Amino acid sequence: MTVTTLPTALTGHIAPDGATRTPDVVYVPAPDGAPAEAPRVFAAINAVMRDAMPVGKNQRNEQQNYAFRGIDDVMSAMAGPMRAHGVFILPTIAQHAQQRDGKMTRTLITMRYRVYGPAGDCLVADVPGEAFDYADKSVNKAQSAALKYLLFTLFMLPVDGRSIDDGDRHHPEPTPEQRAEQAQRQQRQQSQRQQRGQQRQQPRRGNRAEPGPWEQSAQQRPATPRRDYLAEARRADNPHQFAKIRAAAAENGAPADYLARLDTIAAQKREAAQQPQQQAPAGQQPGAQAAEEHGAAVGELFDAARSAGVTDRAEAEQLFSSRHGVKPAEATVEQLREMRDDLLDAAKGASA
Repeated sequence: MTVTTLPTALTGHIAPDGATRTPDVVYVPAPDGAPAEAPRVFAAINAVMRDAMPVGKNQRNEQQNYAFRGIDDVMSAMAGPMRAHGVFILPTIAQHAQQRDGKMTRTLITMRYRVYGPAGDCLVADVPGEAFDYADKSVNKAQSAALKYLLFTLFMLPVDGRSIDDGDRHHPEPTPEQRAEQAQRQQRQQSQRQQRGQQRQQPRRGNRAEPGPWEQSAQQRPATPRRDYLAEARRADNPHQFAKIRAAAAENGAPADYLARLDTIAAQKREAAQQPQQQAPAGQQPGAQAAEEHGAAVGELFDAARSAGVTDRAEAEQLFSSRHGVKPAEATVEQLREMRDDLLDAAKGASA
């Protein structure tokens, strides 16, 4: 097999170290026995160039804010024309070097591509690639960059429709297969744009690692219960304890309407605590009112005893103690009134 070196600026160049540089591009003729009518690689590349569809800069790097053509879009655009004209590419790595650059890995490679035509002849081209990555993807990225720019320069891949001579198109229209690939590429690009739009539309939460109980629906609540500030506020025994509960809810990011519900519970508890004092006469405490009611019941007991003929107070107390087991001064209001009613009934029966 004869290898023909194409005229390049590096042909026969001697490097400073004395080594002969490999030329950038070489041509390997078709093997013996190849069909004479089979197109050679030069003609096949020209045919692929005529059928190549434009690839716009539809991808965007959000961090550096620039548009670019992705490797997936480029390969999708070239797959149909290369298959149609019997062209394929065989890649190998001619040179490879890596180094650490801070937290990232920098990869420098030289990719050697053999572009074959239908007759079996090929062009050999070396293309550099460079990439950075935090993990183990720098080699992959460098290879993708090298392949993308090989396809750009070798096939003069148009960026958009303006790069194609539309005024006098003698080349054939895209095949159905090419149209299907273009439709799939456009559909994939549209799906990617929709996904980016949905990510931008998602509401951002605060610095809290997880939502509070006021943000959770029934489907979102986990199996483990979260802190329920409303229930704690209802169980609070004093204003100081409630203040601590409210402060914890506010610190955890509770919204204003949730804090307002806590304040409503506190107001209801204050009203409930003041209600017995409002029912008592002005200037009189609930304990004094109960003592006054008990004294009145004792007086009514002794009055009923005299009506029943028990005029001695000691005898009336003895009668009460024998029935209830306690003295009238230690009895309840209900016991005093029960005994009073029985003595009044006895007095009415005696008079009848």
